[in-house]
Amino acid sequence: MEHILPLLIVAAGIGVLLFLITKMELNTFISLIITAFLIALALGMPLDKIVESIEGGMGDTLGSIALIFGFGAILGRLVADAGGAQRIAVTLIDQFGQKNIQWAVVISSFIIGIALFFEVGLVLLVPIVYQIAKQSKVSILYLGIPMATALSVTHGFLPPHPGPTVIAQQYDANIGMVLIYGTILAIPAVIIAGPLFTKMIRRINPASFHKTRAGDFDSIHTTKTFKLEDTPGFGISVFTSLLPVILMAVTTIVDLIQDLGNVPDNLLFNIIHLIGEPTTALLISVLLAVYTMGVKRNIPMKQVMQSAEESIRAIGMMLLIIGGGGVLKQVLIDGGVGDSVSALFTGSQISPLLLAWLIAAILRIALGSATVAALTTAGLVIPMMQGTSVDPALMVLATGAGSLIASHVNDAGFWMFKEFFGLSLKETFLTWTLLETIISVVGLAGVLILNLFV
Repeated sequence: MEHILPLLIVAAGIGVLLFLITKMELNTFISLIITAFLIALALGMPLDKIVESIEGGMGDTLGSIALIFGFGAILGRLVADAGGAQRIAVTLIDQFGQKNIQWAVVISSFIIGIALFFEVGLVLLVPIVYQIAKQSKVSILYLGIPMATALSVTHGFLPPHPGPTVIAQQYDANIGMVLIYGTILAIPAVIIAGPLFTKMIRRINPASFHKTRAGDFDSIHTTKTFKLEDTPGFGISVFTSLLPVILMAVTTIVDLIQDLGNVPDNLLFNIIHLIGEPTTALLISVLLAVYTMGVKRNIPMKQVMQSAEESIRAIGMMLLIIGGGGVLKQVLIDGGVGDSVSALFTGSQISPLLLAWLIAAILRIALGSATVAALTTAGLVIPMMQGTSVDPALMVLATGAGSLIASHVNDAGFWMFKEFFGLSLKETFLTWTLLETIISVVGLAGVLILNLFV
């Protein structure tokens, strides 16, 4: 019973959090902090340690990802405002042709999704996809499902997105390996939940695909559109967007070569490692974007910096929410909940990978936020990793996969998808909620298969 009580307290705390957010309509960040205080008190933490735990959780979380998050937002905004993202999408569509237009949308959304946060990518791509669907005389949803799938997969599996980046730090995982394994998992997840799922659901619910126009565009009317000749070249747009991924991947490959060849560090390797750090890679990429997406195109530096400032302003609350998730995680750790979970499953045959996925899935369904679900899960399962040989990078991906499952009415992405594509609630459950669940399950299956080989 002593191991069950802390878990019951956490369950009650999650219920309170859900009540504050959904019924009281309280801000998510404020709700997270209130819940953290209540759980800390219920767990019997010393009163003089509660604030220390909360401040420590906020500092540890934001201290490790604030720069990455900020630089990532700036990079995505600079590429979008210069028309680079539009150039990537249109060029790939032209190259693939009408017959393979879905695959063009998948690849362009995947590339753009690496550099942009999910919400930003969705807002950017919906108008473009709408125009493509109109010109190609196909359903907006026929292209919208693969687009949203690619964006969701990059959001859940690939750094420098906040979820995988933050929990990689929490699990002490090599972020380069997370990127490599995440890419391996992303390919089947995008194919199955994107084009293949679209074919299946079109047969089951054809009415959703007969809509002649997209939904509410009021919230995206400020999205910039360009004449193609006024946008940056395809090559430089792709290179600028993917540079942080390239730099991190190169560093990971060098690390593997060093390990396999037992090569000691030297000045060259140290420089490569420095450049491959996510913060450094993103800073270099932002500086390149300032030139390729701004200076080289004769855009005044003042205007380029205005785009940068607006991108940071837009993520302020998101950063606080992520910090709030870190606070809750720290309270759970300091309150001994993780130890209770570990003790409860001592001797259990349940894989830490499966448990991480399961806990993240439950939290995702309860709370809505994939990032908060992932952060909270990390706090619960970290103690269980001790003494096991499980790869931390796979733990990151198992947690990320679980945190994507079954998006519904408590998730902003659910409502964005519904409104942008003009769907009813039933249609949104049959499309968006189901595709998110497919991504989650495919991700788990991929993690378990990879675990057999690494």
